[in-house]
Amino acid sequence: MNYSGNSDENGKDKWMELQEQYFRDRPIIVAANRAPVTFEKTPEGELIYQRGAGGLVSALIGLTKQIPVTWIGCARSPDDVIFHAGDVSFDREHSVHIQFLNPEADVYEAYYNVIANPLLWFLQHSMWDLPRVPIIDRHTWQAWESGYRVVNRMFADAIVQHARKALKPPLVMLQDYHLYLAGRMIREQLHGDRAPILLHFIHIPWPGPEYWRILPPTMRQPILESLCAMDVLGFQTKDDGLNFLRTVESFLPRASVKYKRGRIWYRNHATFVHDFPISIDMHSLRELAASQEVADYHQQYAELNGENALIVRIDRTEPSKNILRGFLAFGELMELHPEYLGKVNFLALLIPSRIQVSEYQDYLEELMAAAGRINARLGESEWEPIRIIVSENLPRAVAVMQLYDVLLVNSIADGMNLVAKEGPIVNQRDGVLILSERTGARQQLAPGALVISPCDIYATAQAMHQALSMSKEDRKENIERLRWLIERDDLESWLYAQLLAVINTGCLK
Repeated sequence: MNYSGNSDENGKDKWMELQEQYFRDRPIIVAANRAPVTFEKTPEGELIYQRGAGGLVSALIGLTKQIPVTWIGCARSPDDVIFHAGDVSFDREHSVHIQFLNPEADVYEAYYNVIANPLLWFLQHSMWDLPRVPIIDRHTWQAWESGYRVVNRMFADAIVQHARKALKPPLVMLQDYHLYLAGRMIREQLHGDRAPILLHFIHIPWPGPEYWRILPPTMRQPILESLCAMDVLGFQTKDDGLNFLRTVESFLPRASVKYKRGRIWYRNHATFVHDFPISIDMHSLRELAASQEVADYHQQYAELNGENALIVRIDRTEPSKNILRGFLAFGELMELHPEYLGKVNFLALLIPSRIQVSEYQDYLEELMAAAGRINARLGESEWEPIRIIVSENLPRAVAVMQLYDVLLVNSIADGMNLVAKEGPIVNQRDGVLILSERTGARQQLAPGALVISPCDIYATAQAMHQALSMSKEDRKENIERLRWLIERDDLESWLYAQLLAVINTGCLK
């Protein structure tokens, strides 16, 4: 069942009433691999912090005006370790208690770079080349036992320590695939009236049971048992939630699964499964879009693009983003419709991702080579068909999103894909969104997008042609529909829906 908030004034009143009535004196503990801030020491020896980017930080910090929030995450710098724990104020109304965990370097490496990434991440994005990988050997098992389990235990112990100090059982909000084992570990230590309310939101896709069969039972079983220790388990889409129910039914024979109610009964405990499509921080995005830095980039890239139409993609360099097929589809477009030669530019802003993982390094090299071949075959002295910029620069990305005629989001698998939501909000040219049917965003945005199969480069090329030749009236109608869909379910609505689902379980004491 999907709960949807409402971003109008009446919805905001309900949101405040919900916090006041049910959560004002109940602490919330957020547990995620990353904390919302990173510390560094100035030359004078003062510890200062930089707030992390992303919607999760903005959404959950919004709680702190009414509710005491503790955020537990892994240290990312030596200065995080020095800070260790304490209150951090974001403004006069919002502060959060931060606690950094500091696993040994080899433990964190095993937890993050062997199990979480790439094993679980690749599995959940259905990205394995099964005749060749994964190879689960003794080193993988050592990483599971001495890395993933250990860090999950560190999180669970820290959460239990905070929960025992609370006057009321806290709401614990676990985030994503890094912490699959923490829930059961918490349940084993806190029982009865002291048991916290557990909510786990999974940001990435959840494939069907046939893919989970790749994982050995001695890994798969504890993951499923721990997730069935939750009170509420959240996914990005209905399909993800359904796949989880099917996975539990396939591999936990003692579990009772009720599909219509989205409920699992296991070990005398009920877990309710919902979809909570995450959104974007529209206020911060619009504020940035109005900044002088973005205006400078806007002018630069508008002049660079000239009178040509502009196709844009903005992605991390992850194989799941399907960047390579996007370039091939553009090459196909030029061959099918040579009238676009010299008149359409493809700009790809790529953000380096997990460069320490060999699969990611290989993929970046492959897509750069493919773009080079297309440019060599089609380009002219004054026209470079595909231009690639590899760096992380949010103001530049926002400026480019303002300028696109076509925004290409053709991921093979995405939990949500927030670029598909950010683009229509800031775009100034009534640009067209081409959206893969395998993105989580498709569930909400399909009515205003051109939806394609990500592996079909011919259909993607045809969608590019349809977008470039679309009438001004249709472009305007589509982007207005997208904006309405995105604004209707904002970040506040995403959080409201989760708290409402917790209330409706009846587990608040």
